[in-house]
Amino acid sequence: MQSEKIDQIKAEIAAANAGNPDELEAYRMRFISKKSVVGALFAEMRHIPNEQKKAYGQLVNEVKQLAEEKFQALIQQVDSGGREKEYQGVDLTLPPTTWPVGGIHPLTATRQRIVEIFERIGFNLSEGPEIEDDWHNFTALNFPENHPAREMQDTFFIEKNPDIALRTHTSSVQVRVMENEQPPIRTLSPGRVFRNEAISARAHCIFHQVEGLYVDENVSFANLKQTLYHFAKEMFGKNTQVRFRPSFFPFTEPSAEIDISCQLCGGKGCNICKGTGWVEIGGSGMVDPNVLENCGIDSEKYTGFAFGMGIERIAMLKYQINDLRLFTENDIRFLQQFRGLL
Repeated sequence: MQSEKIDQIKAEIAAANAGNPDELEAYRMRFISKKSVVGALFAEMRHIPNEQKKAYGQLVNEVKQLAEEKFQALIQQVDSGGREKEYQGVDLTLPPTTWPVGGIHPLTATRQRIVEIFERIGFNLSEGPEIEDDWHNFTALNFPENHPAREMQDTFFIEKNPDIALRTHTSSVQVRVMENEQPPIRTLSPGRVFRNEAISARAHCIFHQVEGLYVDENVSFANLKQTLYHFAKEMFGKNTQVRFRPSFFPFTEPSAEIDISCQLCGGKGCNICKGTGWVEIGGSGMVDPNVLENCGIDSEKYTGFAFGMGIERIAMLKYQINDLRLFTENDIRFLQQFRGLL
């Protein structure tokens, strides 16, 4: 009687089929699980006479092995059937689609390179808020009350509040650093700034600056010059020439504009440098003693220098870009030229 039952189960296993996961699970429940018909055969072992148990056990083990082998075959059958449906209608002989590789934005690459150069000579990074109060953006930096930068035609004020504005330079970050740290201070402040200017090929209302500050005992203008000589040659090449022109900034005295030899014409003169062979990249100077005192630093003991430059201007010179608006228009044709910066 038991042998007939075993033969019947073997026949069911041999005839079993599965075309999807649900049918596969149904097979597992009937022939593989603990409560399956095969499991029931093992449970019958206790009713088999002792002299027949060995032979009966061999028969049941054969059924179990047969059921497991069929289960593995059905798994492969279901998997292959799913893959066939997945790729149905797909021509696998076609060449693969190549997805375009992105790249770093030229402004980001320029910023990273500037930071790298100054970090190597001991400058650390500092950041501050883009929405600033009058003290950090103007007053602490020695701007007089009637300075044009305080007018609404030059600065974006928040809801016409004369005390809160979008920062016009990252010098405000330097003020915060000097208020919270004691010399020696050597910091670099890159960031986005805002000025109420008409957008053109050479100007924008939103742009990026990087400003450096070094305050310590016996800091001189010679230290400033050597620092910027080092930067220019690292950024633009060892043959780059640098010159300083006297200028005026409220927060530095003496002050100087920084020029480098034109990268497009090699100093011979072109429309970019207006025939002079020189291009301005930023401003610099010795920190005014009033600024040090405003920030709680003893100007009798400490001196310092500061410099600032536009990241867009540096990128335009380095990559020979003649229109500032290209940086913010997200023209894929322009951006694709800088894939190699990745």
